Amino acid sequence: MMKSLQRLGKALMLPVAVLPAGGLLIGIGYALVGPTWAGTGVLGVISTFLIAAGGGILDNLALLFAVGLSFGLSKDQNGSAALSGLVGWLVLTNLLSPGTISGLWGRELSTVEGAAFGSIENAFIGILIGCIVAFLYNRFHQKELPAAFAFFSGRRFIPILTTLTMAVLSLILMVIWPLIFSGLVAFGEAISGLGAFGAGLYGFFNRLLIPTGLHHALNQVFWFDLVGINDLGKFWGGLDSGGVIGQTGMYMAGFFPVMMFGLPGACLAMYRTAKTTQKKVVAGLLGAAALTAFVTGVTEPVEFSFMFLAPALFVIHAVLAAISLFLAATFQWLAGFTFSAGAIDLVLSTQIPYAVNWWMLIVLGVVYFFVYYFLFSFVIKKFNLKTPGREDEEDLELEKSAVLTNSDYVAVAAILIEGLGGKDNIDDIDYCATRVRTEIKDYTAVSEKKIKSAGIAGVIRPSKTAVQIVVGTKVQFVADEMKRQLEK
Repeated sequence: MMKSLQRLGKALMLPVAVLPAGGLLIGIGYALVGPTWAGTGVLGVISTFLIAAGGGILDNLALLFAVGLSFGLSKDQNGSAALSGLVGWLVLTNLLSPGTISGLWGRELSTVEGAAFGSIENAFIGILIGCIVAFLYNRFHQKELPAAFAFFSGRRFIPILTTLTMAVLSLILMVIWPLIFSGLVAFGEAISGLGAFGAGLYGFFNRLLIPTGLHHALNQVFWFDLVGINDLGKFWGGLDSGGVIGQTGMYMAGFFPVMMFGLPGACLAMYRTAKTTQKKVVAGLLGAAALTAFVTGVTEPVEFSFMFLAPALFVIHAVLAAISLFLAATFQWLAGFTFSAGAIDLVLSTQIPYAVNWWMLIVLGVVYFFVYYFLFSFVIKKFNLKTPGREDEEDLELEKSAVLTNSDYVAVAAILIEGLGGKDNIDDIDYCATRVRTEIKDYTAVSEKKIKSAGIAGVIRPSKTAVQIVVGTKVQFVADEMKRQLEK
């Protein structure tokens, strides 16, 4: 299970790396037009341009996940897998759009049903589609169809199979998605009367539900006017909006310390605990993610960098978010946002009457930076969690000096396949910085002597179904040739 989650987390790095650019563009765009968000003149044009450009990325986060995971989890990372991911996304989201559902059901959707299907384009759906398409591709991309349909054999068969699979999945989600969404709305209503404690519970489940996309259900309850709370609308609506000074903003304020300070502290912890050989690699990703979180409050680049690689850290993150919202609501340290809880929104919200004692959010944030840093560092080291730069597939410094003595990749690949027990004994082939990583069926059929005769540096067998071959820096060429020979 953990191995699958880590592989998922690694594949997510491709689409996640794009997100900071979108967050910064939107944040700068909103900063240019001030707290009324009504820019005019040249600044208004520039703001509109930047917000639209950034929105093109962040508004399609789930689509990026669907395409990125289809590609990243496929065995040979072929473009047809990515295309199939796009096909899956288009089919499923069109079938589950509010307009389509209303037409199929023959009636107008209720408020909650409309909110449920209006939120169908979320990260969970994107991840689900990506994983399913990758499975279909890996299983059937060499499928030969009868002669009459031969044109659609192999990789061309995957988009067709994806379409049929998404149609079936849509029928299932058509029934269970509104039920799950409605249940979370009811839960949100139940805790809305618990004051500061309810705000803490909301913060906990808001973060915990991020990978499923169902946090939108709770947001509908607390931020908008679904059940009359409308925390976000009242905060920005002015004194005549029906808000209460000392209360309005309690479901938003506690996110500022977490997003502006806590998660950047987590990024520093993950960087400091990364393997020495990987620090330069993770510095770019985590540095950009931390800056984006602080300035704009866009936290997906940080959260998706560890939520699957180290789920325990994500639970800790949710608990810390709960504590922050509870403290902010209890002591009336209040501010609000329209985009997300970053520095830009915090500065702009200080001009709103409902923002009281907002400077204490910065004090709490500084404390949270160190809490996240030391707690994440301790847990990562104590339990050897596989955060970015610490994954098992990242090799030791010694392996980087490994030299493949035979430069005939065709011959090397043939010997390695034979040493692994032949084509029928190999389930999967992948590679990292210096190792060819394989999954095999029968470990007794593996001959380490035969493998080493190819001129490779060593063999590692972490389990009965896994064999890792230390090739060195030429690993990509060997692994690609092995895949080509296996496909023949």
